[in-house]
Amino acid sequence: MHRRISKLENNYTPIQSSKVFEQIAQQIEKRILSGELQNGDRLPTERELSQQFHASRTAVREAMKTLAQRGLVDMRPGRGTIVIDGTSQAMRHSMGLMMKVGQAGSSENLVELREIIEPEIAALAAVRATNEQIAGMRKAVEVMDTHIHEADAYIAADNDFHRALATGTQNILILTLIDSIVDLLSEQRKLIFSTNGAPERGQIHHKRILESVTSHDVEAAREAMRAHLQQVREDVKNSTILKK
Repeated sequence: MHRRISKLENNYTPIQSSKVFEQIAQQIEKRILSGELQNGDRLPTERELSQQFHASRTAVREAMKTLAQRGLVDMRPGRGTIVIDGTSQAMRHSMGLMMKVGQAGSSENLVELREIIEPEIAALAAVRATNEQIAGMRKAVEVMDTHIHEADAYIAADNDFHRALATGTQNILILTLIDSIVDLLSEQRKLIFSTNGAPERGQIHHKRILESVTSHDVEAAREAMRAHLQQVREDVKNSTILKK
């Protein structure tokens, strides 16, 4: 697939600060966030950027690493540095750091967050989801049925189901939020998977949510998700007790 090569020569301001790499990163980040640089654009080479910024190649290299850590560019050996849509990746990284810094009560906090947002996600999906998106939810439920005793496959399909619901809202911000916490959701699902009967209980709720969305019953979808998350809360509590 052909990638656009950005024509950026002579458009940057020469750097004079001691923190050269940070200012390089800031200039490029500003252009990405403004939309001047778009997903798929290839940045000039390290040598070319060094000349444009009047900075060392080491400073440019550090700036690219900084942007990559922020989920704004992808450094590909042999192919250069590509601008990417890394919003979810950056948010996921930040969420992961939050979990590491403050683990106490984190699983309960995640359940609480889900109880606030996911019933309304289900309700919106009941209104807006396309037949294709509903088919994606149905496929995920079928995979979970098939792998009811296989943690990794079941959890991957569980993630797919909830992501399909978020996609069905037709709201990119909602999908970005769900994508940003998918690692946290996976950890929570691993925590409760071994709880006796948890996967089977989860499937009962998934099928009720799917049925409600398929029939475009907004209130039923909302209530089905609330019931599902109440069960998740109980399973989290039980699994935490078992670990002690």
